[in-house]
Amino acid sequence: MKTRRKSMVQRLVAGVILGTSILAGWLAAAQMTYKPKFPGDPAHSESEAAALGYLRTTVRAQRLYKRTNQQYATSLGQLVHVGTFTRRMVPTDRGDYTVNFHSRKDGYELSLMPKQLDADHRSFYSTEDGVIHADDQKAADAKSPVVK
Repeated sequence: MKTRRKSMVQRLVAGVILGTSILAGWLAAAQMTYKPKFPGDPAHSESEAAALGYLRTTVRAQRLYKRTNQQYATSLGQLVHVGTFTRRMVPTDRGDYTVNFHSRKDGYELSLMPKQLDADHRSFYSTEDGVIHADDQKAADAKSPVVK
């Protein structure tokens, strides 16, 4: 009886291990293939989609802030509750990306730099003109290709 029980437990453990490895392989494959969020989505990965969403939300909040205050916000903290910009968006560590925000006399510069720069984690850059630039080789700037 003990041998039979031991054999059943061994088969159960083997099944769990096999199922876990199949699930891990499936999840790894699912993470490698990015599914666009909307027609024309320029993101190459989930991380890029989140970074681009953050950048668009910040640019939109700056436009709204300027409309109300006749100038752009000089810090991310000033954008809290403007449009959909929340307090949780103020910290510059955004997971796979780090935000750099610099106020200028009549505008601002906003860039997102990935912690690992590659084809699926491009750097992004925008100013008060709202045009988003991206680069997969270096920090994006105004001369980098425009995100379509």
